[in-house]
Formats: sequence, C-alpha cells, structure tokens
Amino acid sequence: MSAGTFEALRGQLHEAATAFADGPGALEGILRGIVDDVDRALGEPLEIFPVCHHSPASALAMARRLRAKQPKVVYLELCEDMAPLLTELRNCRLPVAVQAFAGEVVGFPADWSPLSVVAPITEASAEYQAIAYALDTPGVELVLVDRSSDHVFQWEARDAHPPAPGEPADPDAPHGEDGAALHGDAVGVEIGDLRPRFAELEEHLLRHGRVRHWSEWWHQYVEVPLGDGDHDTYRQVMLLIGSLFRRLAPGDPRRVRVDEDRERYMWTRIRGHLTATGTDPGDCLYVCGAFHAASRVEEFGVHGTDTFTITPPSGTRWRHGLIPSSHAAIEAQFGLAGGSVSIAAAEWAKNVRRTGVKPFRLQGQAGTKKQGRKARLPSPAPSGAPADKLSGFLGRPPALDRLDEAELLGWSVDIVRAARRNGYLASTADAIAVFETSILLAGMRDRAKPTPYDFQDAAVTCIEKDVVPGRRDVRRLVESMMGGDRVGQVGYDALPPLARDVHDRLAPLALRLQQRGVQRALLDVASRPELEACSDVLWILRRLLPQGAARPIMGERRLGERPIQESWDLALGTHQRALIELGYEGVSIEQVLEQRLRRTAYDPRATTGAVLETVEDALLHLRSRRLADELGTRALEVLSRERSVDGAPEVLRRVRRLLAYHRTHEPALPAWIESFVTTGYAHYCTLLPTAFTDEDATVRQVGAMLGFLFSMEGLALSLGCDRTQLELAVAQSRPEDPAKTALLWAARTHLGTLSRTELRARCADLLGNPLVVPSYPRYLSGFLHALEPVPALADFVVEAVSQAFARLPDQVLLPWLPSLITSLRSGGTELAPLLIREADRLFPGRLAALDSWTPPWEAPPSPVGEQGAAGPHAGQGVALLAAHPAACDALAGLLGCDDPWRPAPAATTRGAVLLSEHPATGEALAALLTTG
Repeated sequence: MSAGTFEALRGQLHEAATAFADGPGALEGILRGIVDDVDRALGEPLEIFPVCHHSPASALAMARRLRAKQPKVVYLELCEDMAPLLTELRNCRLPVAVQAFAGEVVGFPADWSPLSVVAPITEASAEYQAIAYALDTPGVELVLVDRSSDHVFQWEARDAHPPAPGEPADPDAPHGEDGAALHGDAVGVEIGDLRPRFAELEEHLLRHGRVRHWSEWWHQYVEVPLGDGDHDTYRQVMLLIGSLFRRLAPGDPRRVRVDEDRERYMWTRIRGHLTATGTDPGDCLYVCGAFHAASRVEEFGVHGTDTFTITPPSGTRWRHGLIPSSHAAIEAQFGLAGGSVSIAAAEWAKNVRRTGVKPFRLQGQAGTKKQGRKARLPSPAPSGAPADKLSGFLGRPPALDRLDEAELLGWSVDIVRAARRNGYLASTADAIAVFETSILLAGMRDRAKPTPYDFQDAAVTCIEKDVVPGRRDVRRLVESMMGGDRVGQVGYDALPPLARDVHDRLAPLALRLQQRGVQRALLDVASRPELEACSDVLWILRRLLPQGAARPIMGERRLGERPIQESWDLALGTHQRALIELGYEGVSIEQVLEQRLRRTAYDPRATTGAVLETVEDALLHLRSRRLADELGTRALEVLSRERSVDGAPEVLRRVRRLLAYHRTHEPALPAWIESFVTTGYAHYCTLLPTAFTDEDATVRQVGAMLGFLFSMEGLALSLGCDRTQLELAVAQSRPEDPAKTALLWAARTHLGTLSRTELRARCADLLGNPLVVPSYPRYLSGFLHALEPVPALADFVVEAVSQAFARLPDQVLLPWLPSLITSLRSGGTELAPLLIREADRLFPGRLAALDSWTPPWEAPPSPVGEQGAAGPHAGQGVALLAAHPAACDALAGLLGCDDPWRPAPAATTRGAVLLSEHPATGEALAALLTTG
C-alpha cells in the first residue's frame, strides 16, 4: 500500500474537522485515525476480508473475491474447536447452528451449567461462502482461529460476569414462537458483529435516516449501496465502518478487554499456522468481522508481536454437534429486528439473480438444487495495489434506485392474498392502498424506491385496521411473504448416535420423524407385539424431552402393567434441537435417563418424594431393579435427614404405589423398602407432636403423616417397631387449630382411646356452642382429611357434614361451601369417592323416599348397644361361651377382670344347633387336638 493512497482523504477530513470543531482537536484525531486504521489493514500482507453478520452484501462480495483470488488457506473467525463439524453441513438444510455443549462443568460456577455456545450459519452469509469454497475446493485448507468454546466461558469467569444471550432489539418482535427458541439460552458467537456500541450514535443515525431500528438503517445505507460495489470499495467501506464504531465505542473495560483478547488470540493462531506450514500470506484470506479487522493491538498482523499467552482448557468435557436454527432464533439471539434475517435472505436471492454471481454451495447440500459436474474455477486474477475508493464513495451522493413497480405490485397482491387466508377482510382496494402508501412512506423518508420495511409499515397501516385475538398480525405475514421464518434441519447422517438410534427404533411406526409439525402414531400392541419396544422409547422420550415432543393421547403407563393400545402425537422434528442435545449426554436414551435420575436423587436439595419418584421411574421406564434399589437406599438417607413434613403427602402416595407393586410382582419386599417403612414409622412418630402445633404444617400434610403411620403399621410392627411410640406421639399432641384438632380426634378413634359415642358427643357440643359454630366448618375440613389415615370414618364424616347442613346458619354455611369444594378438588381427589360411596349407602336412592327417611344417626338405639359383652344383654347369642367359661375366665384373670357371669337366656342355645346336628367336624377337630 502506497503511503500516499489516502492523503487526499486525510486532507478533506482535516478541513472538515477544522470547520466543525473550530480547530483540529479530538474530532480530527478520530477522523484521521479512522483512515489510519483502513490504511493499516489494507497494507497487511495477509488479506483481511471484513464482513458483517448475515449480510447479503458481504456474502456476495465474498463469493466474488473467492473466485477472483482463489486462496489456498482461509482463516475464519469461528471457535477453533468447531472445525470437525463443518463437513456435516452438507447433510443439513440451512439455517443450522454449530453447537458446543457441556452438561457438567469443571472450573466454572456450578449455576452456569449447562454451558452452550452456538454459531448459526445461513446461506446468505459470507462465512458459509468461505466454508463451502474451502471444503469443496481441492487443496484449500480451512482454519478456524477464534477462541475455543472453553475460552468463551474462561474469559467470562475471569471478569466475574455471567454469560447472557442477546436481547431482542425490537420489543415488538414476536420472538415467542417456536422458531425463536431453537437456540435456548446458548451464548452466541458474534461472527462479524457490526453495530454501533455508542447509544447516542445509533440514535443519531436512526433519527436522521428516518428508520425505526438498526437493521433497517443497515439495509438502506450499507447493503443497497455495497450490493453493486467492487471488491476494493466494499473492503474499504467495511473497514471504515468497523473503525468508526470501534473508536466511538464506550470504554466498557470488560468488553474492550474481551474484544482485544479475541484479536490477539486470532492473530496468534494465524502466525502459528503460517510458521508451521510455511504458507505465503499472499495466498491466504482472513475472514473476520469488520469490528475486529480495524484492530489496533500490538499482536495485529503477520509481523505482530508474540506476547499473548493462550491459557490451557479447563477440565470441562465439551460435546459438539449441529442443531436446527431459524431466522427468528438468530434475530432473538443477536438482537436483530424481527424479520430482518428473512429480508436479508430475500435480498441475497435477488442480488444473485441480478448480478449473475455464482455462489458457492456444498456438494449434496440439503435444500439446494443438485449440481452437475463441478466446473473448474478460472485462473486467479492478479491483484494490484488498491486505489483510494473511499474519497469517491463518501463524496458521491447516494444513488436513487428506480422504482420497480412490478416487484412492488407483486408484494401488494401477495400480502392481500395472505391476509385473506388469515381472516382479514382485505380486498383489491387494500392492495392499491398498500402500493401507494409504500411509495408515500419512501418519499417521506427520502427514498425513491420503497424498501421491504416501508412496504411492511404500509401493509400494517392499510390492512391491520383492528387487532383480533388469535389471528396472525400483518407484520408477521409480511415476514413470511419475504421468505418467512425459515427453519433449518439437521440430516440423519449428521445426527449424534443417540438421535439416530431413536429414529431407528421408531422406524416400525412408519412416520417421517424429521418432518416438522405434529404426527399421530397409533400403536396396537395387542396385535403387533413388536410395537411394545416403540412404546418404551416414546415413554422415555416423554420423560426426557420438552412438553409436546411426545404427547400420549390414549394409554398410560403404570407399575406392573403392559400396554395394549396407545395413541401418540409426535413432534420430534420440531424439537430436533432437544433430541440432539440428549446425544451430548449419552449414547442411548436409557443411559441419559439413568444419569438424570441419579443426578436428581443425589442433588443436595432433593426431597424424599423426589427421590421416590426416581425409584418409580427406574422401575417404570428402565425396569432396573439394581438402579431402583440404589435410589431407594438414597431415599432412606434423605428421609432420615428431613426435619419437616412438607413432602409427606407425596411420600405416602409413592410408597403405597411401590409397596403394592413389589407385593404383587415379587416374592419378597426389597430390603430398602423394609428399612424405609421402619425408619419412616419412627421418623413420623417423632415429628407428629411438633407437626400438630406447627403453623407451617398444613392439615393435609399431618393427615399424610398419620396415613403413613396407620397404613404401614402392620408391616412396621412385623419388622420390629413398637406401637407404644405411636400412642405416645398421639397422646403428646396438643393442636390449637380446629382442623388439626378434628384430625387428632380421628386418630384417637382409630387407636381406640376415643369411642364413636364420645366423638359424636363432641361434635354435638360444637354445634350447640354459639361461640364455636363459626369455626365448625374448619373441624369438618379436618374430618375430611382424616379419611386419608382413617377411611373407616367415612360414615361419620357423612354424618358430620349432614349435621352441618342441617344445623349451621346460612351466614356460616354459605361462605364455607366454596372452601369445601376447593378442598375436595385440590387435596381430596382420592377422598371424594369414599364420601360419595358412603353417602350412596346411607341416603335413599329415590327422592320420594326422602320424606319418610330417618338418618341412621337419629334412629332409636338397637337393643345391642355399644357396651359390648359386658352389657346387660351380653349373654345373648353366646351359648357356647356360657357353657364352657374356662377359657374366658383364664383370659379375664390374666387381664385382672373379676366381673361375675350373668345367666344366659334359654334362647341363646339356638346358636349351637348346627354343632349338635353335625358333630363330625367337632369330633375330628377334637381328635386332631388330642393327637397333637
């Protein structure tokens, strides 16, 4: 580069700085420094090609330059560890994203996990042109020189600043659709990011350019002018813009440090490769963002200093793959306006047709036309010293494009047709209005030709007269018409082994699983037993993938049951990214599920209920007794450490289910379940008195504790537990809450320390006390939850509720009814059938019988009361006992009872008629006992 190439431009800028700033000061330093940056980059022996992210002008200039120069080595600004994946792009349909993923982190904060870095690639990008040229041209080497994925997070951790994905620039951009979430929370690699970081500068450009957002400004003032420019003009203008934005960027130390370290990293890798291979820098091409092309670090250039030290990678294990991307996902991640990438794709296709430039495409690329024999590239054109193109470009007024009426008319007709399909009352008059309004808006913004953004505003103004819920807005319709939110797809051959295994195992369903959208799968396992394996895969995918990827319509999976018929809605193509990321965690879905179950169970914050859920999943999906026993032992450890009863309802529900399964399918209970029952019995007995008085413990939780103690009592006593511990825990409980008090009464009734007569009398006293009547519904709530531990009280609960409806005043009863209904709906779904069944047994079946019906609790007492055998009629019906009182006397003496016998009526002898008429059985039994 000649030293005087830009002297004329420097002089013009010096005069402009003097005129605007009343003297050569800071402004002159900035303006002249920009020219110095351009001069320095152009003078580098290694040609630097500045690009902008997803810019059609950059892609077009790159295609031209690659055919003209034909470099032997292409250095690309992309994470160096992603190089092996680029060859798989030919098996995908663009746009896709190259991803580095780490599920477990080493050397980084634990709350950053999982780590993910993505670099999206579209056909209308200079990066894809360079990749396609290098991979399909013999003798060309592609070298990625940017920092690795590990260093992305190393530098974030160094600056103590957590990584965050890009925020959308347009708040109205509809990034809530499916395509916008394809990248998840991954950190995007900014390849060729070119946007002013000086907020006042961006605001100034948008205001004077009469545009709404940066994407529109870039399209109008950079994309269109550079679309027809030659290589030297494009290169110098992009370097000028990169230098301007760099020098006017605010001094954020962290971001400046990262930018400069990236430049040092890349130039260090480039010099290392040149030294190792001995390649002539003139035969190479360095593709990087225009922001980094105007670098001023000491390591810049082939002859820069080697003072930068690249730190070794951390211990984090990274997995790499390709995931589907979309225009909306790129816009959401990199802060672009909604629809800008779709408009850029349409502009790229239009420029290719208009200029006749033949772009590079990977051989066999999905979604592209099949090419014939690959034509040989022409001989590279000699490259001389570039002339000063900036002076003429900056001094030339913007070229006004001629209005393309045919194109604008086609847009207007297409948007009206799309609006009609989506429920708008659009007509030919609206098409004419959109056409004329587009021209009017372009004229108001000093444009001779309406841009797609002008047309979008005109369509919204003329067609979307009102907003209807559930209907797509016109702005999104315009974006779809311009190319739409194109979603990429990763081909079968580029999928990880796990994803390919899932597709192979689901092949008997005969569905196109890579197709986007929902597909219905019908599994008749009874007639086709081979489909049971597909059912197993689908239930595991439902457990691992996001909601909607595999959704059962008919059929369910329970412990100990086999499928018969099932129906599924599958959307694996829509959720391809999630399926691919499963491949980063293991080689099969069973291995991934086992790892996740262990991770959940051994989490320091895991609860007993959560660990029992993993035990159930291990039996349900993996049918692994070994894993279930291991996780069950972990559940026992977690239970012994818990000091609250928050998870008691879930623990009770899952333990009951596991007990029922093992009792019906195995000869003996596992050792961990026996230990869990004994430990849980002692644990809940210890916590019971505190739970009754704790305000944070709900009635449902205390009821679940009692349910565990009462339902597991028989097994616990057989395993060596002491019932006295439960009796003492109940005796020590002193609740103050009415609901818990009723629950305690039910527990005492179950244990025999409180009779039904006493319980009924207490409830009657509550209804008879005017001071307690307002709180009586809370006692009923306690009785409702008592059906969990004491289901035998169902008849009494029906009686108590009936008494409440009969005797409570309306001002107390009516406000309580909603809480009763919500209580049954939320926590009483298992209890409501008990009440309904008992009410059906007690109440008359016909309405006519209701008038003469007498409730059982109001009926006169039967001759045999609740006094038992010690009552005045104890001898009736027990003639055998009265005739042979020796055994009863011995038991009475053992218990310390000395009540005298009452004479039995003569009628009681009728109870032994059967023995006298058929004595053979008794004689045989006597002989057996005598012989024994």
